[in-house]
Amino acid sequence: MAVPRTREFQGWPLLAAGFRPFFLLGAIQATVAILVWLPVFHGELRLTSAFAPRDWHVHEMLYGYLPAVITGFLFTAIPNWTGRLPIQGTPLLALVVAWLAGRIAVTFSAETSWWLAMVIDASFLLLVAAAAAREIVAGRNWRNLAVVALVLVLFAGNLAFHLEAHFAGSADYAIRIGIAVVVLLISLIGGRIIPSFTRNWLVRQGPGRLPVPFGRFDKITILVSAVALLGWIVAPDHQVTGAVLGLAGVLQLVRLSRWAGERTLRERLLTVLHVGYAFVPLGFLLNALAGFDVVPASAGIHAWMTGAAGIMTLAVMTRATLGHTGEVLTASRATQAIYLAIIIAAVARICAVLHPAASEVLLHIAGFAWVAAFAGFALAYGPLLLGSRRRAAERRAPAC
Repeated sequence: MAVPRTREFQGWPLLAAGFRPFFLLGAIQATVAILVWLPVFHGELRLTSAFAPRDWHVHEMLYGYLPAVITGFLFTAIPNWTGRLPIQGTPLLALVVAWLAGRIAVTFSAETSWWLAMVIDASFLLLVAAAAAREIVAGRNWRNLAVVALVLVLFAGNLAFHLEAHFAGSADYAIRIGIAVVVLLISLIGGRIIPSFTRNWLVRQGPGRLPVPFGRFDKITILVSAVALLGWIVAPDHQVTGAVLGLAGVLQLVRLSRWAGERTLRERLLTVLHVGYAFVPLGFLLNALAGFDVVPASAGIHAWMTGAAGIMTLAVMTRATLGHTGEVLTASRATQAIYLAIIIAAVARICAVLHPAASEVLLHIAGFAWVAAFAGFALAYGPLLLGSRRRAAERRAPAC
């Protein structure tokens, strides 16, 4: 791993590093989007978006919130990967403005035009991919170009979302494309950082089992998962797709078991990474069962999105913020409360699908727990993200 160069930033601390604005704005977006969605779902509020209500909800989670967090992570991790200076100041502000413009354009697209919203909204991920590719190529960090490729696929999925929603009335294929990219990003990045962070902590705790480093088995698992997700995008209800999804789920479960997660219970900052990743194999297995008409399809989707994506993003956001602002890398009571809330949200949302008789109550539990988790992050970590660094220079954080 390259050693990043640093420079003292003299401007507004929020623009000193990519994680600062995008983690904070992403948490606010995740909170507001659900607070709006609940009354929309019950017919108590009307949207001004050209999207159908369900598509607006999915889009703002999948192509609104998640790209913000992915961007915050990438532009904080890339200097560690390449040894180059971080993107900050005016260039970072331009990316923030592009993201905010996309949220406004999508929200008011019924009053303007769907194609203008598409151009404004989709431009953000294209800018992110271009900036990330420039840094990775300049730093000759070729192996991480795979992450840029996935960002470009997410960009294509966002374009397809707008087009499909306008011409077909709903964006089913584009939704699956976006979810598949997110699952692969979690598999790729999570599969590197979780065993690495776990090993670094465990070697200081005394003898015992250590995580197995990234190797051939991980590559096979990611390949099988990619094939399964491709089949799921094209034919989610086919039994062959279900069988491949099941195989991927078993491989992902074995992969997780190799990371010694049971030894991390004393440090919730690590444990939550293992818990969040557990929703990846769960999503594969539930979608496999859906392929055989055993459970509804949305159970697996929410295992991936509310569970894996929701928990993993909060886990990375808390860890990266602590590490890059000079705080102690341990989960405070407030942080643990955030983790508990998002886990409750994930479990309740999946159970709402599997137990229709209690779905209304469970949906409200999931929604309020989600809001508590992300609003809690904004309140607890906002001062760190907005404030000056406690140390003279941001040190290289273990979160990236």
